[in-house]
Amino acid sequence: MKLHGEVQHRALRLKLIACVLLALAVGSAARLAAGIAAAQSPRQRQYAQQQQAAAITPAPPIVASDTPNSAEQQAKHYVILVSLDGFRYDYTQQYDAVNLKELATSGASSPDGMLPAYPSITFPNHLSIVTGLYPEHHGIVANVFYDPARQQIYSYRDPQTVTDGSWYGGTPLWVLAEQQGMRAACFFWPGSEAAVQGTRPSYYMQYNPKYPNDDRVKQVLAWLQLPPPLRPHFITLYFSDVDSAGHAHGPDSPQVASAVHEVDQEIGALQAGLAKLNLPVDVIVLADHGMIEVEGDWIDLDQYFHRSLLEESVETLMYAKSGADAAKIYAQLNGKSDKFRVYRRGHMPESLHFDQNPREGDPIVVPTGPFLLRVSQPPPPSAAGAAGNPMAAGHGNEPPVGMHGYDPAHMPQMKAIFYAAGPDIRGGATVPPFENVNVYPLIAHILRLDIANLKTGPIDGKLAVLQSILKNPD
Repeated sequence: MKLHGEVQHRALRLKLIACVLLALAVGSAARLAAGIAAAQSPRQRQYAQQQQAAAITPAPPIVASDTPNSAEQQAKHYVILVSLDGFRYDYTQQYDAVNLKELATSGASSPDGMLPAYPSITFPNHLSIVTGLYPEHHGIVANVFYDPARQQIYSYRDPQTVTDGSWYGGTPLWVLAEQQGMRAACFFWPGSEAAVQGTRPSYYMQYNPKYPNDDRVKQVLAWLQLPPPLRPHFITLYFSDVDSAGHAHGPDSPQVASAVHEVDQEIGALQAGLAKLNLPVDVIVLADHGMIEVEGDWIDLDQYFHRSLLEESVETLMYAKSGADAAKIYAQLNGKSDKFRVYRRGHMPESLHFDQNPREGDPIVVPTGPFLLRVSQPPPPSAAGAAGNPMAAGHGNEPPVGMHGYDPAHMPQMKAIFYAAGPDIRGGATVPPFENVNVYPLIAHILRLDIANLKTGPIDGKLAVLQSILKNPD
């Protein structure tokens, strides 16, 4: 009977939490309906109705755990980690992002940008930020790649691989927090839908690019208004607007300017909401990579070698059937174009940290400029797939206007923003460009989470790199 009562109590508790978090989704739908009713002209009403038809009613957060914060964790500060996908380091000044400028004044920043890991693309870098590991160490080496040992393809477009925790190495910050008795919440982040080491954040969202930006901010603020035992102390928040506009229109376009102002407005709304809560919250706003306008059309690498030498290929990555076949492909690609360099795995430039994981393929081709490389021309993406996943922009047959993925050491346009503000951050502090793997130990230090004995081994990041921005670095 006692066990039955505990199960009932837990179920009721989860239901109550879910009801609290559902309120925002209902509110969003009500606001949209009110907007249609208030539309003045027939054209305005038609547009509003089209927007309603296109919208997906936002789903409530998934409650993965009802285990409360430990007493020790309830007394700690809070960290909100915000990613503005594709927000290049110089957009803040170029497009006058006033709220990010205010963050730089009240807190810390890296005026010349944060360095993404190679390749400077979305999934590898989001995982590097939350694990403190280079892509070859956490294993997500590209948005799409092949694992020769598993004989499977991982794709950010495939829900089965995205939600399978066995693909992910390292200990993501939300897993670290949950393992040490601290509740975490993720409003979108690569890997956050998977049970990594058997653990998910207490609250998380299934990715939906149509989820309204303002409701994302409201949900984060709602999480921070839960009772202390249920309140997450580590929260992620993600926006894709700037990246999508950059791919479709290029970094110097009016569309990117508009997207920058949109997400900057959301940062302002987040800061205004936090000011009313009177909680010790540190906000870290960053991006996974920058953006550059591409030069020329796609370059298909298989024009130089025969595809029969490959076991598999995905996007720019090649997986030869044998070491001898890899050597043949290398010989046939080497020196064929000034738009790329080719290396055997095990002989890559050390600075790229992209040399030891079989998932990286062999040989490996590195672009020398903002050129579009792929192993071969893919079939055109389905209309349904393209509509359902805007992050697929730039990966079909139509060349994008803007792209990323390049070596940030040789292409400064790949650098991303970094801002941090809150009770633990020194006002007006600046740091020179640094690798994004160093964000992990910074956040762990603020939350006083132990990273000395991780089950997954030591990280690549170092606290010393960002220690100077802390008010209390010890």
